[in-house]
Amino acid sequence: MPELIWDGKGVEQPVPVRALDFDAALSCGDGDNLIVRGDNLAAMTSLLRFYRGRVKCIYIDPPYNTGAAFEHYNDNFEHDLWLSMMSQRLKLMKQLLSDDGSIWISIDDDEAHYLKVICDEIFGRNNFVGNAVWHKKGTRSNDARWFSDNHDFILVYALDKERFHMNLLPRTEGSLKNYSNPDNDPRGVWQSLPLQAKSGSASTANFVHVFSNGVKWSPPPGRFPAFSHESLDALERDNRIWFGKKGTNVPRYKKFLSDVKDGFVPTTLWFRDEVGDNQEAKREVKALGLVFDTPKPERLIERVLTLATNAGDLVMDCFLGSGTTAAVAHKLNRRYIGVEIGEHATTHVVPRLRQVVGTHGGGFKFCRLGEEIFDAAGNFNHALTFETLAQFIWFGLTGQVLVDENEFPMLGICDGAAVYLLDDLLTRETFAKLPTYNGRKIVYAAACRLSDRFLRDNEIEFRHVPNDLRT
Repeated sequence: MPELIWDGKGVEQPVPVRALDFDAALSCGDGDNLIVRGDNLAAMTSLLRFYRGRVKCIYIDPPYNTGAAFEHYNDNFEHDLWLSMMSQRLKLMKQLLSDDGSIWISIDDDEAHYLKVICDEIFGRNNFVGNAVWHKKGTRSNDARWFSDNHDFILVYALDKERFHMNLLPRTEGSLKNYSNPDNDPRGVWQSLPLQAKSGSASTANFVHVFSNGVKWSPPPGRFPAFSHESLDALERDNRIWFGKKGTNVPRYKKFLSDVKDGFVPTTLWFRDEVGDNQEAKREVKALGLVFDTPKPERLIERVLTLATNAGDLVMDCFLGSGTTAAVAHKLNRRYIGVEIGEHATTHVVPRLRQVVGTHGGGFKFCRLGEEIFDAAGNFNHALTFETLAQFIWFGLTGQVLVDENEFPMLGICDGAAVYLLDDLLTRETFAKLPTYNGRKIVYAAACRLSDRFLRDNEIEFRHVPNDLRT
């Protein structure tokens, strides 16, 4: 397969694994949704320990590298640096995706074709699903030097296209207007369709079918029968031939709504009247009392999540911006992780999501990237505080923030097991001092001095710090 080469390709600096420092004041309500403030490369490297292979859909709206100056983010990279930046992050996103997951990437002409080649290399050319064209602007820019730029792209890749299933778009009221039930058929509403087809066999040129009521039917000149005599007889026996209310119309066949797909396959053209445009997106954030240069309309993200996910699935956006993906995911009852490096993680995302939570319930946790658990070389940070290490372990096991309500050194109960973290070796003496629990016990410690029989008899599962924290 052809390969795109650029200066710096393959030169990727190792990234440390960091703790997540949760901020109760910026968190809201209950739920497993997560907002992380920090560099998305460091954030994804750290989150990989907890979410590898669990994300159903990743949507990102990365910098388009247009060279423009925006208030909230940098959109002016050297081309080689942009390619390296995207490549390293896309490799992490691939590891986060579930086996049936997909990634959707907004981009424009400046880098779209280079991005396509990078994604072919990372996800596999055979896993390319499609390229949707979004009609982002309805007005013409008459001051443009060459073309008025009125569209963006959304590149779509599956981790494994054979396992990926894309939902249908729900039917609209307009699509149902041709369905009715004038004969009160117990099978429900239907529409009548012609019995002829555009093409067919020359042997049917003089086709004439006689129905049981004596009506003779032939296709119009230049057309062919869509059904054989046997099929037409079967349709009539099944009350699927319609002669009109008076029984005198040209016969047609009844196609029931229950016989067709419960929705529409999406096209690659996404018009602004269907999914919104740039102006609609700016009105949405303005209505929230916010200002953001390049938001995406909620209807656009709703289209993506409708096609790519179902209720309860995990969605990720690691270029979160003003928080549109998280807001829409919350409204659609999807779980989500959002990562944003800029201060608008607190000035835009948090207030926006609080309004959503106020209407829809649920909640989210807000955190920042904290101390290194492992440095870039993979070495364990032995200077970690007990609280930081305990939080890292507990979040990895449960996805929940550790609340200091248990008796030290017990962290809590997870899947029927008591979880302990020792700042000493696991010996008979230290075990005897643990808060008692009648059942399975998971004990994290630097070393274990207990026999296998003692561990088995006391239902103890020893986990080594730091080795058992690496994956």
